[in-house]
Amino acid sequence: MLKTAVLVSGGGTNLQALIDAAGRGEMPHVQLSLVVSNRAGAFALERAEKAGIRAEYLEKEGFEERLNALLDGEGVGLIVLAGFLRILSEGFTRRWAGRIINIHPSLIPSFCGAGYYGLRVHEAALARGVKVTGATVHFVNEIPDGGEIIAQRAVEVRPGDTPEALQRRVMEQAEWKILPEAAEAVAERLEGESDR
Repeated sequence: MLKTAVLVSGGGTNLQALIDAAGRGEMPHVQLSLVVSNRAGAFALERAEKAGIRAEYLEKEGFEERLNALLDGEGVGLIVLAGFLRILSEGFTRRWAGRIINIHPSLIPSFCGAGYYGLRVHEAALARGVKVTGATVHFVNEIPDGGEIIAQRAVEVRPGDTPEALQRRVMEQAEWKILPEAAEAVAERLEGESDR
C-alpha cells in the first residue's frame, strides 16, 4: 500500500469519499496516512481524526517546508488535493511530479485555472449556459489545473439549477466516484514502478 496524504481546506467531503472508498476495500493500494489543512478548524481535520488518520494544521508561514518535512516523515508516496485552496509552488510540484493529483469541479479545460474554485466554477458554468459539466482528476504541476488529465466524468446541467444544487450533483455523481478511482489507479501504478 502506498502511504497517501490528503490536503484539504474545508469540510472534507472529498476526503470522506476517500475514507468511505477505503472502508469498502475499493482502494487496496492506497493507505490514507495523513491529512493536512492550511486552515485551522477545517472540519476535514475532524473527519480524519474520526477515521483514525493523523490530522495536522499548518499555518501559512513556511507552509511548504513544513509540509515536505511531514510528508517525508510519514513516508508519503502520493498526495491528493481534495478541496485544497492554496496554489503550490513550482518547486514543490516539481519535487512531487507524478505524485500529486487534484480533483476539480468542471470538465477541464472549461472553467479552470486561477480563480476557479468552489461555487465560482458552478456559477461560471451556469452563467455560460453549458448543458453538461462534471469533474476532472488531474496531475498537479506549476500551472493551476494544468496537469495531465487522469479521469473525467460528465454531469447534466438541469433547468433551474442553482450553483449550490449543481455543486452537490457534481460531487455526488462525479467527484466522489472518480477521485477514489483515480487515487487507486495512480497508487497502483506508482507501487508497480517501485517494484521494478
